[in-house]
Amino acid sequence: MDAPLYVPIALAASVFSLWLIFKRYLTKSPLDNLPGPPPTSFLFGHLPDISHRQSWREWEFIVDAYGPVTKLQGLLGLRVLHVADPKALHSILIKDAEHFPKKVEPATDTQVLIGPGLMATDGHQHRKQRKLVTPVFSVGHLRNMTHIIYGVTHKLQKVLETRVSTKDGSVIDINGWMARATLEMLGQAGLGHSFDDFTEDSIDSYGEALKMFFPVLARLPLLTVFVPKLSYVFPDWLINKMLRLMPGRDIRRMLEISDAMTRRSFELINDRKTALLQGDEVLAKQIGAGKDIMSLLLKANMTTSEAERHTDAELVAQMSTMLLGGMDTTANALSRILHVLSQKPDVQERLRAEIVEARADDDLAYDDIVKLPYLEAVCRETMRLYPPAEFVVRTARKDTTIPLFEPVRARDGSLMTEVPVPKDTMILGHLWGCNTNKAVWGDDAYEFKPERWLGELPKALDEARVPGVYSNLMTFSGGGRSCIGFKLSQVEMKIVLSVLLSAFKFDMSDKPITWNSSIVVYPTTGDVNTHPEMFLKLTKIA
Repeated sequence: MDAPLYVPIALAASVFSLWLIFKRYLTKSPLDNLPGPPPTSFLFGHLPDISHRQSWREWEFIVDAYGPVTKLQGLLGLRVLHVADPKALHSILIKDAEHFPKKVEPATDTQVLIGPGLMATDGHQHRKQRKLVTPVFSVGHLRNMTHIIYGVTHKLQKVLETRVSTKDGSVIDINGWMARATLEMLGQAGLGHSFDDFTEDSIDSYGEALKMFFPVLARLPLLTVFVPKLSYVFPDWLINKMLRLMPGRDIRRMLEISDAMTRRSFELINDRKTALLQGDEVLAKQIGAGKDIMSLLLKANMTTSEAERHTDAELVAQMSTMLLGGMDTTANALSRILHVLSQKPDVQERLRAEIVEARADDDLAYDDIVKLPYLEAVCRETMRLYPPAEFVVRTARKDTTIPLFEPVRARDGSLMTEVPVPKDTMILGHLWGCNTNKAVWGDDAYEFKPERWLGELPKALDEARVPGVYSNLMTFSGGGRSCIGFKLSQVEMKIVLSVLLSAFKFDMSDKPITWNSSIVVYPTTGDVNTHPEMFLKLTKIA
C-alpha cells in the first residue's frame, strides 16, 4: 500500500528544516579565519559566557587574548562578528551605515514591549522621528532647563542632609537616589510633570518600572532572539499577546513593566496635550512653563506635514524611550562616577576644590559648568572606562568588507587589513573595547587617569577616526543613531556633582558593590542580589 502523500512532504520539510539549522556548522565562512575563543556549547556557542551578569569579565578576556576583531558563535552555529576597532566602527556606523542597519526584521523585542520609538525604529521612520526630536535637545533649550535641574538637585541635597548624621556620616543607597533624581529631572524638564517630591522612602511605581526594565530584559536573552523572527509572521500586538501565554516569573515581570510604562506614558501625553490647548498663559504657570521637551515636541508635531508627523503610538513610544534611556543611563553613570570618586579620594578632593572655587556659593550657569576642566576630565574618563551601555548591534545587509585601524593576525597566520563580512552577519560593536583600545589610547588604556584629558591626547586618535558623538569616545555611539540626549545627560551629571560634592564627602561603605552587565550596566550589593542599588557612606562637609 502506498504511503500517504503527506509522509514524503513531511519528511522533506523535516530534512530542509534540519539543513537550515545545521548548515552553519557544515559550511565555511570568510569569518572563520578570524581569531576568537572556542565555543563552550555546541548549540548555544558563546552565549553561556557572554550573556550572564558578570560577562564584562569575559569580554575583557576576549579583547586581551584575541584582539579587537574576533569571531564568536551564537545560537545554533550563528557566526557573530565582534568589533572594537575604531576604523571598522566608523565604516559600520557612519561611512557605510546604510549597509549595516540596526534592524532587519519587522520588529524587535524593544519595539514589541514599548512601541516604535527611536530605540526600536530604523530607516525612514527613524530619520523622520529623529528630525522632529533633535531640535528639542539643542544647547539653547538645555540652557532653559538648567534651573530645573538645579532645583531638583538642591531638593535632593536637602533630603540627603536630613539622612546623614552630622558627625559620623551615614550609609545611603546612592543609586536609588540617583534614579529618583534623574527621573524627576526628566519629568520636569522633559514632560512638565513632577513624579517625586522626595518625601517617600522609595521611588514611585513608574520609576521602579523604568529602573527594572533593562535588568529584567537582560534575564530574557531568548526574547531578543525569537521576537524578531516571530515578527516576520505576526504583528506586534499579537506577539505581545503570545508572550502573555508564556510561563516564567521574569517574562511576567517584563510584561508588567511594559504595561506600566505604556499606560503612564499615554496618560502623561494626554495631560500635555490638554495643557497645550489651554494656551500659553496657563502653560507659563506650569512646571517647565511649556518649554519642556514633550510640549515642544507636541507643538512641532502639530505644525509639521502629515507625512512627517508622529502617530499617537510613536509619541507614546517616544516618551517611554526618552525616560527609559535618560533615567537609567544617567543614574547609573552618576553612580559609577561617585563610586570611582569614593575609591579615589585624591581625585574627589581635587574635583571638589575646583567646583567650590568656581561656584563661590552660587550655582554655575550652563556655559560655566560645562567648561570646568577637571570636572569635564573626570566625566570623560569615567565614561571612557565605564560606558553605561556596552554594545551596539548591527546586521550586514549585503556581502561587504570593513577596513581595520590595526591589522589582525588571522588563524592562518596572515595579517588582515580588512574583514570580509557576509550578508546577514550579526555585528556586535563593542563600545568599551573601542574606548580602551590600546592601539589608540596606549598601554595605560585600562587605567583611570582624568589628567589624560588635560594635556595632549594620543596622536593615534587623529588617525583612528573614532566615530563617537562624544569626545573621541564610543560611549554614546556615533552616526545617525547616536544618543540624541547625550548633552542633556552631561549637564545633568555635572550639576548633580557640583552640588553634591560641595555638600558631602563620599566614601566606600562595608556593603560590597558589584557592577553587572546588561543592556545598561547597573550596580548591585554583591553578586547574588539582583535589585539595582549601590551603598556609599556620605559625610557632611562643614
